Amino acid sequence: MSDRLTRDDVAKVAHLARLELSDAELDTYTEQLGAVLDHAADVAALDLADVPPTAHPLPLVNVLRPDVIGPCVDRDEVLSQAPSVEDRRFRVPAILGEEP
Repeated sequence: MSDRLTRDDVAKVAHLARLELSDAELDTYTEQLGAVLDHAADVAALDLADVPPTAHPLPLVNVLRPDVIGPCVDRDEVLSQAPSVEDRRFRVPAILGEEP
């Protein structure tokens, strides 16, 4: 990349972002950000004229089953195994205010 990111560039961005960076951090971030920008330049250089835009790299398929009514377990049988029942429903502690 001809417009190489410099240590002064990183220091200026850090200043604008109100970040205090040590000399070691400036060196590290200059190298890391330079690598990111080099990669972005590599991607930008690709010929993508024949590549259709997409929101996802893989085809998406609905994995949910159809909502079809099927056989159910007997309500009285299920409620007979519940720790607490009230008005033919599971009784659970109130979320606010009431303790079990």
